[in-house]
Amino acid sequence: MNPFRIHRGRVAPLDRVNVDTDQIIPKQFLKRIERTGFGEFVFYDWRFSADGTKNSDFVLDQPRYRGASILVAGRNFGCGSSREHAVWALADFGFRAVISSSFADIFANNSTKNGFLAVQLSEPEVAELMRGAREMDGYNLTIDLEHCEVRDDAGFRAKFPIDEFVRHCLLNGLDDIGLTLQHEAEIAAYEARHPAPPKEPTHHRQWA
Repeated sequence: MNPFRIHRGRVAPLDRVNVDTDQIIPKQFLKRIERTGFGEFVFYDWRFSADGTKNSDFVLDQPRYRGASILVAGRNFGCGSSREHAVWALADFGFRAVISSSFADIFANNSTKNGFLAVQLSEPEVAELMRGAREMDGYNLTIDLEHCEVRDDAGFRAKFPIDEFVRHCLLNGLDDIGLTLQHEAEIAAYEARHPAPPKEPTHHRQWA
């Protein structure tokens, strides 16, 4: 994974609560076996009408929010089914982080495993960021994982809580495989002390 240390980017406000994973990436797009290519379908049912016509009023398709890399959303973001594709879709669309007052546990865990940061702030703090993104063109935030802080250029500054192990993994770009490979020397030493037993010869039946 790419390490997450300090990220500065444009903010898009999604002023909706209980955004579930089926809205983030609808089920009909889960047939791909790769982790990439989901971004064009993110929030598909909100971005497109039933006949496939694009809804230009949806926040992510408004010109002022194009290129946003930080999403600010209402409480209980990522609820619903446990699909990891929701994180893949957000990241593939270009987001590096989402800020909310609360997250579904499985979504937050999937985010960690994919180098995507879920930042939890209080509801008044989230509301202030929403207001900034709506009222100011080109509203940017800096998310500083080294100091666990979110700030803007207008004086907003807020600390956010994060599990220290999760923070360590994100700062160093470590997923489960990366964590395992940190013990590569010990694994090799164990395997050297416990060689695999020789394979039994294979006997083929003779048919008359």
